[in-house]
Amino acid sequence: MLVLLGVLVVVAGFATRRNPLLVVGVAGIATGLLGGLSPREVLAAFGTGFASSRAVTIFAVTLPVIGLLERHGLQVQARRLVGRFGRLTTGRFLALYLLLRQVTAAVGLGGAFGHAQTVLPLAAPMAEGAAERRHGGPLPTRVRERIRSFAASADNVGFFFGEDVFLAVGSILLITGFVNTTYHTRLEPLELALWAIPTALCALAVHGWRLLRLDRTLLAGVPSADAPPASTPPPGTPSAGTAASRTDDGPDTTGRDGLETAR
Repeated sequence: MLVLLGVLVVVAGFATRRNPLLVVGVAGIATGLLGGLSPREVLAAFGTGFASSRAVTIFAVTLPVIGLLERHGLQVQARRLVGRFGRLTTGRFLALYLLLRQVTAAVGLGGAFGHAQTVLPLAAPMAEGAAERRHGGPLPTRVRERIRSFAASADNVGFFFGEDVFLAVGSILLITGFVNTTYHTRLEPLELALWAIPTALCALAVHGWRLLRLDRTLLAGVPSADAPPASTPPPGTPSAGTAASRTDDGPDTTGRDGLETAR
């Protein structure tokens, strides 16, 4: 039972919003020590896990490259590129990205796109650029954050429902292995992949409709920069209140001279 205290370390770390990598590392060390492992054996377990899951740490290679590209104006160039397509709106661009993400995941290219390598440096800035072209100027923070959230959702939905169409994905192999072992059947991965196609199409239709609808609701209530400014009277023109206090052929009765004349 003491080994389960590592779960409490994870819950406490996430509840206090600590660094996830630090929380998981401390929880792993605590679980190993409570399980009777020596510090050397705990370190060996970490090394074995790292060597068997090297693909998880691929971000350590891509993240510095993306950082350098962003520093040299990658997001600025992405906004300029999308600005050349006059009919490409924010919703249409994200719908195209959803379709591309789902198709690539369905053929096994799940790592070709993603939040770190595509959404942050390219997809979100291009969607913001399309909205800025339509708005005619800088976007409010609320609108900008909403565009980023929809860009992330397009990647999530496309990858989640597209990867199940691929035969060799881990979830398909796990389901077939569990079913064949437990129920002594011969379920093939192709059968599950074929049944995943209608679900993927439904997800594409539903979320694609939400993305296309985004164009009508995104800038609602935000004044456009090309809207005509409110008309202001030229200098020296009397206001409505001053004009109302005058008669057609009489003097201004609001001033001192008018009061004396009235007397």
